[in-house]
Amino acid sequence: MSEPAFKRIELADIAERTSNSFVDGPFGSSLKSDEYTQAGIRLIQLQNIGINEWNDDNKKFISEQKFLSLQRHGAVPGDIAIAKMADPVARACIVPEASKQFVVVADCIRLRPDTTKFVPSFIVKAINSPYTRQEAEKKAIGSTRIRINLSTLKTVGCLVPPFDHQAKIAEILDTLDEAIRGTDAVIAKLKALKQGLMHDLLTRGIDANGNLRPLQSKAPHLYKESPLGWLPKEWEHLTVNELSRSSAIGPFGSDLVASDYRSEGVPVVFVRDIKPNNFSWRSNVFLDERKAQALLAHKVAAGDVVATKMGFPPCISAVYPSTMPDGIVTADVVCVRPKLNLVRPEWLSISLNSPNVQRQVDQITAGVTRPKVTLRDVRELKIALPEIHEQLAILERTLSIDNEIKGNGDILDKLRLQKSGLMDDLLTGRVPVTPLL
Repeated sequence: MSEPAFKRIELADIAERTSNSFVDGPFGSSLKSDEYTQAGIRLIQLQNIGINEWNDDNKKFISEQKFLSLQRHGAVPGDIAIAKMADPVARACIVPEASKQFVVVADCIRLRPDTTKFVPSFIVKAINSPYTRQEAEKKAIGSTRIRINLSTLKTVGCLVPPFDHQAKIAEILDTLDEAIRGTDAVIAKLKALKQGLMHDLLTRGIDANGNLRPLQSKAPHLYKESPLGWLPKEWEHLTVNELSRSSAIGPFGSDLVASDYRSEGVPVVFVRDIKPNNFSWRSNVFLDERKAQALLAHKVAAGDVVATKMGFPPCISAVYPSTMPDGIVTADVVCVRPKLNLVRPEWLSISLNSPNVQRQVDQITAGVTRPKVTLRDVRELKIALPEIHEQLAILERTLSIDNEIKGNGDILDKLRLQKSGLMDDLLTGRVPVTPLL
């Protein structure tokens, strides 16, 4: 038996056959921001509408009395909220059960599907599909930020299969969404756990028995005062300069220009390649061997610590990995080669990214529109320093939770890739859903 055909159906024909089943928000003086309240009827705003997901952060309300004059713009859980404006235009989500009653604002649209013919959880996915998105973008107006009005959106079409197929496709994709949300939540919990753990490890360290030292307030004899605050008695505080064999920045001006870049050769390291404790080379820019040799003073090698001179905030740091060949840093990158008898590269990196150092950076860049540090600034930053054996013990703890985060991140990437492929296949009829019914 052949797979039933998908039909192109305009959104106007998906709406319920009742008045006000497909409406946008009130315009102009009908709803002003000074009429917003702390509680009451929840507003649906652009910020709330994600792609197949509701963003609950931005909460605004109007009074129930005000709502009486705006009832035609109302929405209830199970309706579909659609954004008139990018990014992207015509993105849609199901109105959640966060409130019993909502009302859409001017830049939003509410669609109430005819549930005798259409499954809302399928329709919302179809609206967000490339097929419908492309049509919406073609029909939208504007240059800097495109928008689509209600009358135009009504003419935009979705590819729709028979009712039972809609339900099965929605079930498959909803199951994947649930797995993605669950994995996302696990990663968020692990990151929060890591943040708390890092604070403890970087301020209390690990004692000879492998345990966190007691808090300073409970065991003051184990700590000493320092410019960085209370530190374990065994720890020192040294500057980056005291901890480095060498430190340098990239070449300035005409020493390295875009015309020097090649498609292969020696990699060039930019600010964008450096994330907190995570070097991820995405620049894909190279120099030929001759040019790299001329810039040898700006070389970066495995085990060096690279830090950004600029950004929000500056001084984000990572260890240059052994998986990368030697490279050349650009002018806005600092390269520090640690004294390995004093400090592990990973310790220096997590220290530079720590609140202790970021507070020092904030003092250096206070009052500046575009925060930036110099090589001298970086060299003078103070680092809390335990003995090497304790650094290694602390790093082992952080590596364990990093591996958990990475493992779940890999699972999340696979789930998203699987969802992307399934959406493309199932929402176009390319892959039949009949065997699953």
